[in-house]
Order: sequence, then C-alpha cells, then structure tokens
Amino acid sequence: MKRSKFTEEQVTSILREHEAGAKTADVCRKHAISSATFYAWKAKFGGMDVSDAKRLRALEDENAKLKRPLAESMLDQAALRDLLGPKVVTPAARREAVAILVESHEMRERRACNVIGTDRSSVRYQGRRPDDAALRDRLRALAGERRRFGYRRLHVLLRREGLVMNRKKAQRLYLEEGLSVRKRRGREKATGTRAPLLTVARPNARWSVDFVHDQFADGRRFRILNVIDDVTKECLAAVVDTSISGRRVARELTALIAWRGKPGLIVSDHGTEFTSNAMLAWTEKAGVAWHFIASGKPMQNGICEAFNSKMRDELLNETLFFGLGHARSAVARWVADYNVARPHSSLGYQTPAAYAAQLTAMGDQPRTHDLPCCSPIAPPAQQRQIQPRTPASTG
Repeated sequence: MKRSKFTEEQVTSILREHEAGAKTADVCRKHAISSATFYAWKAKFGGMDVSDAKRLRALEDENAKLKRPLAESMLDQAALRDLLGPKVVTPAARREAVAILVESHEMRERRACNVIGTDRSSVRYQGRRPDDAALRDRLRALAGERRRFGYRRLHVLLRREGLVMNRKKAQRLYLEEGLSVRKRRGREKATGTRAPLLTVARPNARWSVDFVHDQFADGRRFRILNVIDDVTKECLAAVVDTSISGRRVARELTALIAWRGKPGLIVSDHGTEFTSNAMLAWTEKAGVAWHFIASGKPMQNGICEAFNSKMRDELLNETLFFGLGHARSAVARWVADYNVARPHSSLGYQTPAAYAAQLTAMGDQPRTHDLPCCSPIAPPAQQRQIQPRTPASTG
C-alpha cells in the first residue's frame, strides 16, 4: 500500500481550514492536492482529531500486514489441495511436487520448498547413479524365466553370473522394474505338536512322500508322487501318471532304494495308497520304518508340503500340459533344475545337490549342529504310530 506524503496532523489541519470557511478550490490549490483527494480525506477523517486519525492509520497498516500472510496461506492451501494423492515422502516425489507448484501456481522455488517442507539442495540435486541398463535387462530376463522367484533368489543367480552387487541394490532394482511376485493365498492348514525324534543331518536319514494333483489341457487329471530327502531337500523322485496305486508306490520306492540306499524313516499322511495292503507288505519285506502323521495335520510333514507348494507355484500353475509325455518331461526338467540350479533359502541359498555333496564330503558320522548352513531337521509327529504293521486279512 502506497504511503501518503501527508501526515495525520497535516490532513486534519487542512480539513479544519475548510471547516473554518475556506473554499475547497482554494484549499486544494494552496496545498497542491486534487479535489478527489480532499473529498477522500473528508470522508475518511472528517470530524476526527489528530489522535483518532493516527489510530485509524495504525489500524490500516496492521490490517495490511495481516492480509498478506493470510492471502499467502490461502494460496498455499489451494496449492496443497492440488497435490492430494500419494504421500510426498521420497526425494523424487518432493522434487516432482515442487515442479508442479512452480509451473502451475507460479510460485518461487524457495516458497514452494517451504510449502512442501523440503530443502532446496535436495530439490536441485542431480543424481549421479548409473542406470545399470545391462543389469536391469538381465534381471528382467531371469524374472521372465523364473516368474515365481523373489528378489533374494534372483540376487543369488545374478551373483553366480558374476554380476556382484549387494542385496539391497537387487531389491531396489527389482521393485523399480515392477517384478514383485503376487502371492497366492491358500487354505489355512492345521498345525499340530510333534514328539521329539532326533534325526541326524545326513542323506537318507528321513524321506517324505506325498501326492500332488493337476490336470491336462483337455480336463483329464493326473497325479505326481513326490519323494523328498528331508535333510538335503533333494527331490529323489517325481512319478507322473494318471493313476498311481499302492503297488506302484511300492515298485517306485524299491527302485529308488536300489539307487539311493535305504532310508532310516519314511513319513507320509494316511492316503489310501500308503495304507494299502501292498504297502503294508512292502514295509515288512523291505524293513523300512514308516511313520504316519496325525490326521488333519499336514504340517507334521511340512518339508514335503513345502516342496509341493513350490512345485505348484513355479511349475503347475505356470504350465499348460497337453499330455502325459509332456507332463513327465516338464516335471523332470523342473526337478533337475530344483536339485542342481535353484537356490534353497533353508540351506543358506545353496542348491540341494551341492548341500548333499557337502554332507557326503564331511563323512558319514552324524552331525546336527556344527554345520553353518545346516538347518534343524523338523522331527516328525507322534512316535506312537511307528510300530510293526501286518497286512489285513484277505479272507
């Protein structure tokens, strides 16, 4: 607001001259003011003394000082309303918000930074980080080949190829490329208590067996019999067929023992194939201890259940099978990759084959705690079911 060159005392004295009988034109000519200025003074300060005029001028000055912060505050609120949306937290988001305020609301950069609550140096910062184009391309290629792998396993694969970087950088690039894996929600599974049963950390200490079901493109269903070494996490066998009976399970286990050796214990659920007379007779003939988990508690066979979920997530849900031969070849390729190439988190991101070779190289003596990468072997459920079994009478 432009400051008047006349003080309050001068204005009141000029008005008093007019009240004393002087003509308006003579007063304006004498003091070199226009008639409009005179009548504005008269409307504003008419009938006031000097103290009242000073008080009115002080109130006007104070009002002018208050109006400017109020107007700026209202402008800031209007600008912030235009920025409603995701939270302005990261430096990149703050730089973008400042650019919007400067371009759309014609704010100065300093004021825009004050509105956002950030420092001008961070807004003006120009990143010097390399774009890592080759690394990003390889990360996308690996994620496309193994679509159900998270950034930790992809990081292990990148390090194997000599692309050395820390895990946090792998995670950052993984998120920036939008490669996050959508988790599939499954049914909640009942958990049960387990009786302590020591299992030594060596191959063939304990096997787990279970079935996985899927279907072909034409709707026909097929089954997969999985046999897992609970210590090395290796998939020893994955038998694919449209129907697998108890006798077929016995034949497959016999062939597997001839190649791998006899296990100390086999764990399974109460499936009809495992409780059939053929399997009861086979366990007595082969001299293999067989343990059934408690009914309704699949997590007592958790290692095999975890393997089944990985097979479901990475292979069965990602592949369309067109026949039995196609299914067998696809499952065989995936099992070979699982044993030899896929890093396993519970083994310190070693492969099951490498971990088994490490245990073999350390000798056959029992080891349960002195291996840095050896995770505790989960004991099976109640020992009360490990007992001699006799075939049911056929008469």
